[in-house]
Amino acid sequence: MGTLTKTAITVAELDEMIERGDSFLLLDVRNQDEFERWKIEGRNPFETIHIPYFAFLENEEANIARVPKEKRVVVVCAKGGSSEYVANLLRERGYDAVNLEGGMIAWGNYYRVRRIPDTGDLAIYQIIRVARGDLAYAIVSEGEGILIDPTRHIEQYTNLAEREGFRIVAIFDTHAHADHISGGPKLAKQLGVPYFLHPYDGIHPIDMLPATIEYEYLKDNFTFQFGKATLKGIHIPGHTLGNMAFLVNDRYLFTGDSIFIVSVARPDLGGRGEEWAPLHYDSLYNKLLVLPDETVVLPAHFATASREGRPDGTFFDTLGNIKRNNPQEYQAKSKEEFVQFILNTLPVFPPQYVDIKRVNAGLLVPDEEKASELELGKNVCALAGAYN
Repeated sequence: MGTLTKTAITVAELDEMIERGDSFLLLDVRNQDEFERWKIEGRNPFETIHIPYFAFLENEEANIARVPKEKRVVVVCAKGGSSEYVANLLRERGYDAVNLEGGMIAWGNYYRVRRIPDTGDLAIYQIIRVARGDLAYAIVSEGEGILIDPTRHIEQYTNLAEREGFRIVAIFDTHAHADHISGGPKLAKQLGVPYFLHPYDGIHPIDMLPATIEYEYLKDNFTFQFGKATLKGIHIPGHTLGNMAFLVNDRYLFTGDSIFIVSVARPDLGGRGEEWAPLHYDSLYNKLLVLPDETVVLPAHFATASREGRPDGTFFDTLGNIKRNNPQEYQAKSKEEFVQFILNTLPVFPPQYVDIKRVNAGLLVPDEEKASELELGKNVCALAGAYN
């Protein structure tokens, strides 16, 4: 039981509590549709109850009585105001209750950085946007660093480079993302370094309009040297037509949206699921799954931290383990069976993904409020089975 003098915690402190496996109760006071759309989750289980803020206003005593008193209570709302009010009510009645500062907006913008272990002279940093399941990477050799799939909060990457003492020399997006706004073009312009994207993803797949951003062309078997390391590009159309994977030093495979720790990427976010699913099969089976089983897979997303997260807070696995643990995706007898399986297990298409692709092509420039609205909730880039 924590001290009763503490009235609030930060999202970083909440993340640490979840990662440690602390015993606490999360009280979510948002309205019903907000709660159903997006919840706080983590690698270790904890109890969550949902009582909307307005319920406390209508019948304060009855709803306070619904909250168990034996654990610390962390109260969360959208921005931190309503939850502060409820946390105060609970403390007045002897609860060890704290408010989550900044609410779900702060949780959605929180990042955890972890270094991938046992990589020898190569340093690989995984930049984890915890609430959304987004994974970006900084790979460093001899003081030169490249970024893969950076998100829009570019200070996360410049701060990391300053802390760890490396210089960012190039930025890569595995594809034109639909679930989140890329920080690649803006950061590349700020730093004066090249930003790389496959030209097939330089056209918005719905609008059929060319991107207005500046980028260098990627292609199959593209190579890039940084420090003493070598990045090789593998063109793997399927999730998008320009989808790429990057193999660093013939061992570390940055799969973007293709192979995840659980399941595979969906092929329909460009509105061409039936046409792109066969391409997805060819890319997976003829280009990625033929790599050695000891290849280390570092994806662009995770779906559920409890299933995919490691004790040190990182997300990766070997290709051999992933194939063994995902038999439905990787043991299809034919392309036709694979395509049918893919198309039958697609999650709902989020309509905001069309606009996010417009932003990433430079066709739409949102303000911060609109950008946050577009990115609300967890990514759904994997097949539906990953979210069960």
